[in-house]
Amino acid sequence: MRRLVLAAAVLTLAACGQKADLKPRPGKQLPPAPYGRDDRPSAESLVKPTPQSAPERSVELRKRSEQRTDDPFDLPPS
Repeated sequence: MRRLVLAAAVLTLAACGQKADLKPRPGKQLPPAPYGRDDRPSAESLVKPTPQSAPERSVELRKRSEQRTDDPFDLPPS
């Protein structure tokens, strides 16, 4: 019983996350500004995914069956 309580406490503490702003470690700096840009991007903007890396999902449902078009790359095995 005591081990179970200890394991639950450890898992609860492991699930906690830091909610503070991101900062570089002491003695380290953020990467230099990209070529052609005057300001250095913040740590938060470097972590945020771009729309291209996390595209929105297209949930287009088919209303009726449709004939498949010919695929020129659908070749038989050789």
